[in-house]
Amino acid sequence: MQGDCELRQMSSDQQKTLVIAEEASASSQLRRTLEVLGFDAVEVLSYEDALSCLRLFDYDAILLECSVFGRNATAVCQELRRLYPRLPILAVGVDKSLDYMVALLDAGADDYTILPLAERLLAARLRSAIRRFRTPALGVAERFVAGEIVLDAARHRVEKSGVLVPLSPQEFRALEVLMHRPGIPISHSALIATLWGLESKSTRKRLRVLIRALRKKLENNPSNPRYLKTYACIGYYFQDRECAM
Repeated sequence: MQGDCELRQMSSDQQKTLVIAEEASASSQLRRTLEVLGFDAVEVLSYEDALSCLRLFDYDAILLECSVFGRNATAVCQELRRLYPRLPILAVGVDKSLDYMVALLDAGADDYTILPLAERLLAARLRSAIRRFRTPALGVAERFVAGEIVLDAARHRVEKSGVLVPLSPQEFRALEVLMHRPGIPISHSALIATLWGLESKSTRKRLRVLIRALRKKLENNPSNPRYLKTYACIGYYFQDRECAM
């Protein structure tokens, strides 16, 4: 449930898994199974609650119980994959048809396991997916340097002129997205989808507040930023000396 997500402090040394199921008995059973297997599991009963949890905490994997979602599971999976491109998504369900399994995998699931579960096999598949998730993708820079600013993705830290700059998780993620594509405008919608999932008037305002906070922390003159630039009517971009627009 969403309250469980908000109030529970997850262990820092266990692999954190979000269980999504529309039926309480199914979600509770999966959560208990994962806890016995050594995972730190949180259960939610709707896609909306899942998004709330994913915005609040960093998870290592998603376990999507498809039996009640039915054919809608492919749409849920596709949307989760769009919002979280690298996060492992393992689907479980009772449907044994090849077409259904292929549809789920094409929608973004990393794996599909038929119920009832072989618990040791599920644990092995989760661990394997999480290992791949935690290993940096080949060719993806772990360290971004632009002028005075250094972002170390592996260590999750940002420095300015050698001094650590404390950032919230969302501030760090926004800066990482912008620095990853220097000089290229990132739309408001794309940034909002990455940070919060759903776009509304309130999320547009939250994005402006977040960028303003980043400028105060990183810019010598926040009212005339050198790095975090606005692209009129589109979004924002990160400017370094080599890609001035």
